[in-house]
Amino acid sequence: MTDTSQRPELDAARLVLQRMGVTPQDLLDTPSPRLAVPTFADYIPQVAAAVSDGTRRVYASYWKRINTEWGHRRLDEPTASDIKRLAEQVRTQRVRRRNARGGHSAAEHLIAAMRCLYNHAVADRIIAEADNPARQVAKPRRQPSTRRGLPDSGVEEVTRIAATTGNDPILDSLILRLHIETACRRGGALALTPADLDPTQSLILLREKGDTQRWQPVSPTLIRHLHEHAHHRGAAESGGQLLRYRTGKPITTRRYDHLWHRIGQHLPWVATQQISTHWLRHTTLTWVERHFGYAVARAYAGHTDSSGDTGVTTTYVRAGLEEVAAALSALTGETHPLAPETAMEGNDHQHRNSCRPQKSS
Repeated sequence: MTDTSQRPELDAARLVLQRMGVTPQDLLDTPSPRLAVPTFADYIPQVAAAVSDGTRRVYASYWKRINTEWGHRRLDEPTASDIKRLAEQVRTQRVRRRNARGGHSAAEHLIAAMRCLYNHAVADRIIAEADNPARQVAKPRRQPSTRRGLPDSGVEEVTRIAATTGNDPILDSLILRLHIETACRRGGALALTPADLDPTQSLILLREKGDTQRWQPVSPTLIRHLHEHAHHRGAAESGGQLLRYRTGKPITTRRYDHLWHRIGQHLPWVATQQISTHWLRHTTLTWVERHFGYAVARAYAGHTDSSGDTGVTTTYVRAGLEEVAAALSALTGETHPLAPETAMEGNDHQHRNSCRPQKSS
């Protein structure tokens, strides 16, 4: 038998393989066969069916644009430069609104939607991670938000218009009161059902983005009005969505759009600054942070500890439900079953409770 261990060509081959990061076993292993690469038109519906409702809602318009431009192309055809060009087209051809800021958000969402498609393609072994072109495209730098907390006078004006105009001021007042007290997002309010109300402890169960759930303290006044609303408008009987029109039909995000459009017609500054429900979240959380600190504001907002920009310290400074209830008690001027008895003492910064729901009907 010939000894090949000392042949110089084998030594050279081993050196090359070592520098390439390839082992002899890698050469012997049979690569797993990959699936046939589908077109965007074929693959987008598969991914849309696999993601959550929230993800689908955010990316649907961008996937539609991708399908329009590249529906006939296979996933392995576009390059990183192709994706950059498409993102730039989306940015420049965006619908121009008063509060637009150069189309950066449109480009960011297009790239995120593309990454979602390719992440699923990698997981499905349609393409290799090294061949993922979306990974090579950086998102535009996100600009600081123009939202801020509203002054008490602004909250009073908004709630006054909601309670005195429109075809259902009772509903609109209840919606605003809910968002002012809880700082919840629209999705959390729309997901509420009668089963999510705990009148004994004045708590509601909020389900928001990222499939998060949390019990949020509310005032006894609000929990009573939510309970009455559920009974008077059919939600208690059906067990479905809580917030409803007088007809018993559940509201959608269009009710929010209609509400802020109407308020903007009466208050020009609302229309000019494009005030929305999320501004109420900023308003409440700013107030809570100023008077009760960062940890309580973070818990009040329902933020998790998984964010990479907050550091591990948040693990040790998390606020409890009783502390959130104490902040709410000071905010609304009402005692809360879970708040310490001292929560109302020395409350010189009580928030103006200008959004009292009217009697439900």
